[in-house]
Amino acid sequence: MIVTRTPFRITLGGGGTDLPSFYEKHGGYILAIGIDKFMYVALNVPYADRKVRLHYTQSEVVDSVRELKHELAREGLLAHGIEDAIEVSSLADLPAGTGLGSSSSYLVGLLNAIRTYVSTPTSAPDLASEACRIELDVLKKPIGKQDQYMAALGGLTELRIARDGTVTIERIELPGYAVTEFLSRAHMYYTNVQRSATDILAEQTTAMRAGPSKVEDSLLRIKEIGEEIGGAMRAFDFDRVGALMHDHWMAKQGLSERVSVPRVDALYDYVRREYGVLGGKIVGAGGGGFLMLYCPGDARALTSFMESQGMSRLPYNAEFEGSKVIVNVLTSRAEYFHRIGLKPTDPAVPFPVSTQDAAG
Repeated sequence: MIVTRTPFRITLGGGGTDLPSFYEKHGGYILAIGIDKFMYVALNVPYADRKVRLHYTQSEVVDSVRELKHELAREGLLAHGIEDAIEVSSLADLPAGTGLGSSSSYLVGLLNAIRTYVSTPTSAPDLASEACRIELDVLKKPIGKQDQYMAALGGLTELRIARDGTVTIERIELPGYAVTEFLSRAHMYYTNVQRSATDILAEQTTAMRAGPSKVEDSLLRIKEIGEEIGGAMRAFDFDRVGALMHDHWMAKQGLSERVSVPRVDALYDYVRREYGVLGGKIVGAGGGGFLMLYCPGDARALTSFMESQGMSRLPYNAEFEGSKVIVNVLTSRAEYFHRIGLKPTDPAVPFPVSTQDAAG
C-alpha cells in the first residue's frame, strides 16, 4: 500500500493567465498558496488476480487500464507502463468542483504514488510538468498550469510562465506570524455550488484564439493586478492585497457571464458596504465553489451573517509541503524486484512470502 497526500490551493492573483492561449502571447503570472486541505490517493497491488480496480465517486473494475473511463487515472497509469493488476482509491477533504484544483491534485498524487511504486522518483517541478503533459497535451483539456504546480509544490508560490510554456518558480518567504495574520483576514465561505471550470476556461480560450477581445484585455489587467498582489504580499501590506482583490473581481467579470452568479454578486456588494470587506474573489475559474472575502476588522459579525445565508466558513491554514508519500509498505517488494532484475509492472513476477525469503 502506498498513500500520497496532495494539497489543494487558493489562487491569490493572475488566475486565467496560465492558459496556453494567453501565456503563448503575453506570458503568464500566478500567485497561489497551498492549503491544509488534501487529496489522498492510495495505490495497492492485488495478489489474487490481475484486475484493475479504481474507486472514486464511482467504482470501476476492469481487466485492463485502457478500459478505464476515468481519464486521469487511465493516462497516469499508462504513462508508466501499468496495464493491469492495480488498485487505486481516492479520498478528499473537500468535494470536487469547488475551485481548489482537486482534479490536478488527484493526478499529481496518483503520479507520485505510481513513481514510488515503480521506483522512479522525480522532483516536484518535474512531477508537475508530467501532470501538465497528461492534462494539456494528451487529454487536450482547456486548462492552465497552476493547479499541477501548486499540487506538487504547495507554499506561497509565484509561477511565471514563459511564452514557450516554461515555468519559473519562486517562493514568497513570509514569517509565520505574517502568514497567520493574512489568513485570519482572508475568509473562505462555501457557496454550496459545485461546477466544472472546463466550459468557462474553454470559452476564454476560444475568445483568446479569435484575436483581440474584451477577454484578452481583462486577462492583461488580471496579470497586472496579480503582480501587484505579489508585491503587496512581500511588503506585508495585506490590506492592499484585499483592495486589489476587489480590482481583480471587477476585471474578472469581463471573462465570462458565468464567472459568478447573481446571488453571489449581490451578496458581495452587500458585505462590502455593511461588514468592512475590502475585496474578495471566487476561488477558481468562477461560477461557484468558495468565496474568499478579505475583512481586516472583527469578522465575527461577517461570519454570522454569511452563515445565515447558508455559507459556512472554511477553517484553513497554509500548507508549505507539496505532494508527499505518507505511507509506503511496498519497499521490500520494490527492493526484491530490483534484485531479480524486473519491474513491478512485469507480468507473472514471483514474489516470496516474506522479506526473509527474498534475502535468502
